[in-house]
Amino acid sequence: MNPAEDYILDQKEPFKSILLQLQVLIETTIPEVELKFKYRIPFYYLDGKPFCYLNVPKKKAYVDVGFWSSAHLSVHQDKMVTEGRKVMKSLRYPSLDHLDAEVLIEVLQNALEVNHKGFWK
Repeated sequence: MNPAEDYILDQKEPFKSILLQLQVLIETTIPEVELKFKYRIPFYYLDGKPFCYLNVPKKKAYVDVGFWSSAHLSVHQDKMVTEGRKVMKSLRYPSLDHLDAEVLIEVLQNALEVNHKGFWK
């Protein structure tokens, strides 16, 4: 197993289940992504460039799915969280019940369309 998978499997519930579901959705929606362990969290890369990450922040009660090219995303902006970050946006899931697969898939597809544009706008 690689460190990114260890990170996922070492999480407490409900975060482990959320991360596993996110992993399945991400990898089935965009099969060409590569799961790496960067910045001490699972980070998906596409064509050698950062795509999105999975994070369970310490002392927080959610899983964060951050999108590298979030400055260029155009779908579901009302569901994205910035919380003090200048560019990075994410979807947050405190439980599996909050995970809307349709929304995530649409954001992933939008991120795929704009990934070549990079981090900044």
